[in-house]
Formats: sequence, C-alpha cells, structure tokens
Amino acid sequence: MQTKFKKSYRFAVNTSLYITIFITLLTSVFLFYFFEFIWYYVLGIMLFTYLFSFLIVQFRVEKFIYKRVKKIYDDLTLLESASLTKGAITTDMRTLTQEIDKYARDKKIEIETLRVREQYRKEFFGNVSHELKTPLFTVQGYIETLLDGAIDNKAVREKYLQRASKGIERLGYIVKDLDMITKLEVGDLSLNIESFNIIELVENVFDMFEMKANKKKITLTFDTDYDKPIMVNADKERIQQVLTNLIVNSIKYGRVKGTTEVSIENLIKNKVIVRVTDNGEGIEKEHLPRLFERFYRVDKSGSRKEGGSGLGLSIVKHIIEAHNEKIYVESEYGVGSEFSFTLEKAK
Repeated sequence: MQTKFKKSYRFAVNTSLYITIFITLLTSVFLFYFFEFIWYYVLGIMLFTYLFSFLIVQFRVEKFIYKRVKKIYDDLTLLESASLTKGAITTDMRTLTQEIDKYARDKKIEIETLRVREQYRKEFFGNVSHELKTPLFTVQGYIETLLDGAIDNKAVREKYLQRASKGIERLGYIVKDLDMITKLEVGDLSLNIESFNIIELVENVFDMFEMKANKKKITLTFDTDYDKPIMVNADKERIQQVLTNLIVNSIKYGRVKGTTEVSIENLIKNKVIVRVTDNGEGIEKEHLPRLFERFYRVDKSGSRKEGGSGLGLSIVKHIIEAHNEKIYVESEYGVGSEFSFTLEKAK
C-alpha cells in the first residue's frame, strides 16, 4: 500500500518571497535609470516572479527532499516504527526532526525495557531451576537409597518415603502456584465476585493458623473490637488466599512471643484498606522493590526451611491487581513489617 504524502510549502513560500523581493528591487532600479518607472509593470513582474519561483522551488525541493525522506521512512519501516509508518510522509524538516527524535527516545526506552526483562528472565529461569532442582534431587536421592537395598529396612523405608513425599509435595506447590500466576497474568483465572464480611474471613484464617502461631507463641489479633461486620465486594476464596499468605509469612518471620495484628480501615468513600502488621525481623529497604517478584527471597537459606513455593507474595500481588486494587508494603529492619491492600466496600 502506497504511503500517504504530506506536502510542506513553508520553504517554497519563504524562498520565493526572498527571490521576488530581490528581483523586484533589481527591476525597479533598472527601470528607474533606463526606462520610465511604471508601478503596475513592477507589480506584474513581482507577481510573475513569485509564482514562477514558488512553482520551481516547490517542485524541485519537494522532489529532492521526498526521495531522501522516503528512504528514511522506508528504513524505519524495516525497523517496524509504528509511530512513523502509520502517518503521512512529510517534507517539513522540523516535523521530521521531531518525529525522528521521538522515535529515537522510544527506541531507547524500549531497549532499556528489554534489557531489564532479559535480566529478569535470566534470574527467573535460574530461580525456577534452583527451586525445582532441590526437591527433585532430594526425592531422587531417597529413592535411589531405597532401591540400593534400604527398602528392606522398614524403619528406613518409612522415613525415606515420607521425606520423598514431602519433596513431591513441594514440587506440587511450585507447579500449582506457577500455574495460578500464569492464569492471573493472562486473565484466564476468573474471579467470583461476591459480598462477604471481611472480619469473619480474617477470623477464619486466624483459626486455621492458631496452632502454627502457638508454636512460636505469636498472638493473632485485631487492632480493635469490630462489633459490626464490614462488607466488601471481592472473590472470597482468593482474598482468603491473600490473607493466608500474609499471615503465614508474619508467623514465619515473626519473633517468638510476637504479635500479628490485622486492622480494617475506611480509606475513601467506597474503599477499605486491610493491614497485616507484625513485629518480626522486618525487611531491609533494598529488598522492598523486588519483594513481589517470583521466587525472590530476602533470606536465601532460612526461608527454604519453612517450605512453600517461594511464590506466595507474587500470587498475592497478582490476586489484588486482578481485583483492580493496590497492595503496599512498609517495613523497618529489626522492627517489623506491614502489608496492606485495598478492597471495594459493598453497598
């Protein structure tokens, strides 16, 4: 399909005007000294000179510039420059310069983005490889030991099969969580939006992990007594998953005899903000920007002892964003952390 051509007359108009003024002045002086000065002769010469100059300059310059500018557009078309190829080809140098500058800036941003993504891709595949390799090698080691003869020893057999089972369970966590994140990212995981009492949901999560918290003597509590229900619109099952991840993390990294506190506050007219606060070990500021990345771990060794897939916070972020809501984190190392997210209030 032929590219549309946008003409520019500014150069021809200005150049023709300069030529006309010069020719008119020269002709006036010539007529004044050698012939009788007649103003309408001068006016006729001026109009003829201007029109003739304009046509010649416009035609020649347009043809000259168009050939070279079209080559630029064609070259940029090969580079798939959407911003230039969709528009008309222009011979106006200022407009062309602006378009080229914008194209260069966009390409620079695109290159930087690709570099960041490439680095993220490398880290992601490295993390996936490491996370899968650990339980796989563990299971493989136990099975090989059993095949080498340990299977005849009942005590060893049961112990190794239980450990192998835990390794398989960990692999299942990783695959399941990766599948969920993928579905959330591409929009394949549908949300079942309903109205429910967020206070009641938090209490249910507290009940689920009361025994886990008691092992570290951590108190699960609200910041105040909520006498009335607070109704929100969201996917109840997914929000329970969010609260589960946040509360489990607060227990996992909480200090012995510590506290995990949940508060629900009115944010604006139709929003509430849910805060999960602990007085655990906290997170250093350098880790906060990457905290919600897949497999990113603040504690590279200790966190693995606690199990899990390493995808919990990434899933939390995707679930909240799937609700078109926001999630925030504030933390001070050695003091504690606070994770908070917004939800829509039910009418």
